[in-house]
Amino acid sequence: MKLPVIMIEGEGVAEVWEKSLVVLWEKGAENKTEYDKAIDPPSKDATMIMAVNQPFSQPRIHLAFPGGMEDLEKYRQEIVFGIHDHWINPEEGKWTYTYHDRLFNYHLPQNPKKTVHPVKSRSPLGDRTEMPKAIPTSNGVNQVEKLIEKLSATHYSRRAQAITWIPFCDANADDPPCLQRIWCRIFEENSELYLVMNTHWRSRDAYRAAFMNLFGITELQKYIAEEISKKINKKVNVGRYVDISDSYHIYGESFDDFKNRFLNLLNKREFYNLERSKSRTIRSDDPVAVEGFGYGKKLLEMEKQTGTKGATS
Repeated sequence: MKLPVIMIEGEGVAEVWEKSLVVLWEKGAENKTEYDKAIDPPSKDATMIMAVNQPFSQPRIHLAFPGGMEDLEKYRQEIVFGIHDHWINPEEGKWTYTYHDRLFNYHLPQNPKKTVHPVKSRSPLGDRTEMPKAIPTSNGVNQVEKLIEKLSATHYSRRAQAITWIPFCDANADDPPCLQRIWCRIFEENSELYLVMNTHWRSRDAYRAAFMNLFGITELQKYIAEEISKKINKKVNVGRYVDISDSYHIYGESFDDFKNRFLNLLNKREFYNLERSKSRTIRSDDPVAVEGFGYGKKLLEMEKQTGTKGATS
C-alpha cells in the first residue's frame, strides 16, 4: 500500500486535529517504525496536510488530547518564550535543544567534521532528544527576529522563514527534530493585514503530540503577528495556518489508548456543547481551561524557584 496523502481543512485547531485523526485511522497505511516493540501492531501512517483557516476560533481545545491544560500552557511558553531553554545541557544528560532555541538561537557545531554519537532516546512531543548539542562558535542567529524584520519591511516577501535542521548533528541523530521549517507571509484583505504561517514536519506522532504542536505553533504565529504590529503601527491579524507532515502517524503501541480515549469520546459526545460532560472540545477562555493554564504557570514558577524539572511543590 502506498503512503496516502490526506488533506484536511477546517476552522479551528481542535476541529482540524480531530478530522485528521479520523481520516488517518480509516485510510492510513500500515507500516513499522524504529520504535516498535515486537508485540506492537504496525503504525497508521500518511502524509498529512492540515489547513486551519482561523487558528484562534473557538472551541480551541480538544479534550481527547493526552495531556492537561497545564501542559498546553507549559508548552506554549516553551515554544514562544523558551522557558525551558536552560535545560539544554547534554553534558549533564539533559536536553540538547528545544524548538525555541533552534528558531531563536540557531547555530552550527563548533567542529562540523567531528563525528557525532547519538544517545538513544524518545520524545512523544518530538522536540526533546538526548543528542550532542551543536555548540555555537559565536552568537546564534535569531531567525524569528529576522523573519519579523523582513515582513515588517516588505509584507509580501516570500523569504521570511526559519529552520531547525542542523545536518552536522541531526543527520546521525537517533531522534532528530520533527519540525523542520516555518514560513510566514502577510496578505491584505478588506484593508486588514493577515499573517499566514506554513510549517513542515519530518515526522509527527499524530495522536500524542500533534495537538500540542498545533496549539503551541499557532501561539508562535500570534506572537509574530503582534511583534510585526508593533513595528509597523498597524494591527496584523492571525491568518490561516497550514501544517504539512511527511509522516503523520499513530503508533501501534498507542492503539488501545487511542480507542479508549479518542474514539470513545468521538462516539459518545458532541463536538461542542456548553455542558462539558457532553462535549469533545472546550473554549480556551472557559473557566476550567483558564484555571488549568494558571496551574501551568504556577508549575513553571515552581520549576524556576527550585531548579527542578517537573517540580510540583
